[in-house]
Amino acid sequence: MSMVDRRILKSQQAIKEAIIELMSEKNFDQITIQDISDRANVGRRTIYHHYLDKFDLLDKLIEEHMDELRKLCQSATELDFIDANLIWFEYFERNFLFFSTMLKSKGASAFRNQFLEFVMEELSGDVNIYEGMNQGLNKEVVLRFFGSAIVGVVEAYFTKDFPAPPQAVAEQLGLLLERNL
Repeated sequence: MSMVDRRILKSQQAIKEAIIELMSEKNFDQITIQDISDRANVGRRTIYHHYLDKFDLLDKLIEEHMDELRKLCQSATELDFIDANLIWFEYFERNFLFFSTMLKSKGASAFRNQFLEFVMEELSGDVNIYEGMNQGLNKEVVLRFFGSAIVGVVEAYFTKDFPAPPQAVAEQLGLLLERNL
């Protein structure tokens, strides 16, 4: 990796961290490109070089996290729900500010819907409506039920301090999925 590439990555990382920090302090509507450039310590031109505007920046940031979660899901296909959840919650812990900010901010419902769609898509391979306890049920209903439950637990984990450590939350969520899917 060349020096230039490293510098680009460093400024992109600073820009991403800046927007998350700013969103944890004030409404997205009030954040300007100037605010982001000041916080990230990069020029406005640098931001516009990588992103169309703050909406594009946020979209790309969300997309990046969804892609990372998707990769984690692919790497966990052989694991049971408990171990797979532990991997997710470790990722959530490492990116705590991003997820807690996204789930608390004004744009939270848009992010929540996107996250729910993603969870449902990832669960769809695990839902069996042809045999077992969910036989004869509507797959969409089953997916939305478990997807909403997972998103609800994750949301509560980030927005209210759960008394339980992340491992315990991940394990319990995994057990519930094991029993019901």
